[in-house]
Amino acid sequence: MITERSVFSRLFNGLNLILLIILMLLCLLPIWYTLSISLSDKAAASAGQVFLWPKGFTWGSYMTIMEDGQFFKSFFTSVKRVVYGTAIAFFVILLMAYPLSKTPKEFRPRNIIMWLLVFAMLFNGGLVPWYLTMQTLGMTNNIWGLVLGGGLPVFNVILVMNYLRNMPKEMEESAMIDGAGPWRILFSICLPLSVPVLATIMVFTIVYHWNEFFQALVLMNKSEHYPLQSYIRQVAVVIDPTRMDEESVKRMSVLSNQTLNAAKIFISMLPLLVIYPFLQKYFVKGITLGSVKG
Repeated sequence: MITERSVFSRLFNGLNLILLIILMLLCLLPIWYTLSISLSDKAAASAGQVFLWPKGFTWGSYMTIMEDGQFFKSFFTSVKRVVYGTAIAFFVILLMAYPLSKTPKEFRPRNIIMWLLVFAMLFNGGLVPWYLTMQTLGMTNNIWGLVLGGGLPVFNVILVMNYLRNMPKEMEESAMIDGAGPWRILFSICLPLSVPVLATIMVFTIVYHWNEFFQALVLMNKSEHYPLQSYIRQVAVVIDPTRMDEESVKRMSVLSNQTLNAAKIFISMLPLLVIYPFLQKYFVKGITLGSVKG
């Protein structure tokens, strides 16, 4: 047991700590800057005077967003997209990764399917054929076009497949001796032991569905069908002057599209900032074990 560390060891640990703190601050700085902009008035934000602290502190941007019905409609569209997309991705990925984790002797089409998956991951048919396919399937102007439009996440399938391949074969053999079939083995043995990699692909899937904006711009003809990120891409908040009272006019005098957009971006980041800490403890283990080929 080492009780004392050398000077160079302590110096190395100290430099590592300083470097990690710097990296942490660099990651937090854009979030803090966005928050500062959203809480500043129009003049300070437009003049570039806001950096670490808000200038001309005001809640006006957030009050205006609370009155914007389209923002919350887009927010709940994104929530539905994440819930549906994550559930479907879990089901499809698990059912595809489990047979692909077997050897060619156990699952004969394995190698052919793997080559097709890798080819599909590297190449695609292009935007126009994709749109025509989605239109033919009736997936325009509805939530299912956003949920299913991304196709099968092949990278996530490979992660789960390699994770399952690293599991001890003796567990499956014991279950088969006891009379368990493939479905029982999958849901009673493989699924409970795959929590780290499943949490990892959950993070990937949630981030993808929450942040993706381009598909809605192609598939949706009306802005009211947009998810949150596609709505945020619009430069200005639509305001009806006929419904503005004296307080609203006063509040708009200290706001700009820059402060409003900063407030929208910060609100859109909050769900991911809340979810990630609960899944982070599985993240490193899941992606490391899932990337090792057995």
